[in-house]
Amino acid sequence: MLELIKSQGFYFMYWVNFLHIYQPGNQVKEIFDRVVSECYAPLIDSLLNNPKTKISLNINAVLTERLNKDYPELIEKLKTVASRGQIEFTDSAKYHALLPLLPDDEIERQLTLNRETNQKILGDGYNAMGVFPPEMAFSPRLLPILEKMGYKWILVDEIAYNGKLNQLKKNVTYKIHGSNLNIFFRERAPSNLIMSAMVRHEEDLRNYLKEEYGSKDYMVTGMDGETFGHHRPGLQTLLTELLNSTEFEHTFFIDLLKTFPESVEVNPVVSTWASSQKDIEEQIQFISWNEPNNLIQKLQWELQRLVMTEVKAKWQEQKANVAREKLDIGLASDQFFWSSGKPWWSLEAIELGAWTLLDSLKSLPSPDSKIVGQAYEIYLNIIAMAFEWQRSGRVRQLAKDMKDAPRIPFKDRTVGAGEPWVYDTFIDLMRQEMKKAAEKENFEEAVLWRDAIWKLETKNDIFDAIHAVDLLRHHVPNIDIENMIKKYKADYDHLVSGQPEQRAI
Repeated sequence: MLELIKSQGFYFMYWVNFLHIYQPGNQVKEIFDRVVSECYAPLIDSLLNNPKTKISLNINAVLTERLNKDYPELIEKLKTVASRGQIEFTDSAKYHALLPLLPDDEIERQLTLNRETNQKILGDGYNAMGVFPPEMAFSPRLLPILEKMGYKWILVDEIAYNGKLNQLKKNVTYKIHGSNLNIFFRERAPSNLIMSAMVRHEEDLRNYLKEEYGSKDYMVTGMDGETFGHHRPGLQTLLTELLNSTEFEHTFFIDLLKTFPESVEVNPVVSTWASSQKDIEEQIQFISWNEPNNLIQKLQWELQRLVMTEVKAKWQEQKANVAREKLDIGLASDQFFWSSGKPWWSLEAIELGAWTLLDSLKSLPSPDSKIVGQAYEIYLNIIAMAFEWQRSGRVRQLAKDMKDAPRIPFKDRTVGAGEPWVYDTFIDLMRQEMKKAAEKENFEEAVLWRDAIWKLETKNDIFDAIHAVDLLRHHVPNIDIENMIKKYKADYDHLVSGQPEQRAI
């Protein structure tokens, strides 16, 4: 097969395309129905109608339950697809809790509930051998629990490899030192490229990847499934095109261990898929959910600990399954994420998360009035502080500080550093790519380059997950870029004054 593909001039590589789909246990019906219509139904139908397609999928069991209740026909379709061997399921926390920040017994409970619920609803087709921790939140604390529960591998972000990016070999698999677990790393660049809608066609993705991957390599992408159709309307068309492409060998994690038998031992670091190298160096890997200086999050975690301690101590003796389930729902990472303000913020999510925990406590048949009073006071403090942050402009300032911090605009790195010819080169090449795309009537790509030029000129490029300059390097051969830079530099040298006051440029 590989020889045939090569002989026909096609580009070839192995690809594990991992999707994570989840909705909070207390998601309102209007939003839930919209996500199903825009994302889940088209995704499942695409798999059903294309029997040769493959994905690795995490569906948190809280979502499986909701779909089984409200959309049983989708569950039946999903079971059919799984029975045909098109899906490699992964386990996770049923209610999307941030596992490294929970006690060991709660970690095991969340994983057990997820496995049991999904097996009950999805049947024999659900046979997860690996784990996707929500937010790819990794800590060595998880390892003995995962081994005890019989898992074979874990999926984390590439920054967990050693705290830096672009460190992975693409033709070996990895095993955790001192553990029986294999570990797979989600690669940020291709994942963000697809999620950001910076490619709209399979050919564009291959053009971007061809300099980074060879025929004997593999790639792991990891993305929120809701990206396709819900967060980004229309992007589900790209996903279907990619899944049906014969120019990638779509495979599963477990099969990579057979295809790439060479294994390298690693000591992964504490991280999430949102962690930056700076976060890891400063040991604030969970900054989006538990930032040391975020007083709202401090109150949220205080409320969670208070409620968890009380409900866990009493729910079995009081036969309070309702209270326990509400606690499980309240452990979800959502409320903490939406109170970060960097830049994620939602008053509704903050209030709902705090209320769910308080309601769990109040749902005990014989709640302790003193503890309920303490919890209610914390709840009110959370709401009051959230409104104060909103009114005072603190939320907007936090978001602005975060966006301004990570990068220096390309214009400052070139023109500001005394190399205006480099800046002019990239602007000119982007204009050429924009013109070529428009001539081919690929107007989406033309708009992409138009917007990229505007961002570079206005210094708004610091916000992009995939920088336009990096994207251009995969569209234009390096030799062409270098020749253009030399041309612009020669023009610059011909015109530049020998004094700081420049003229005629």
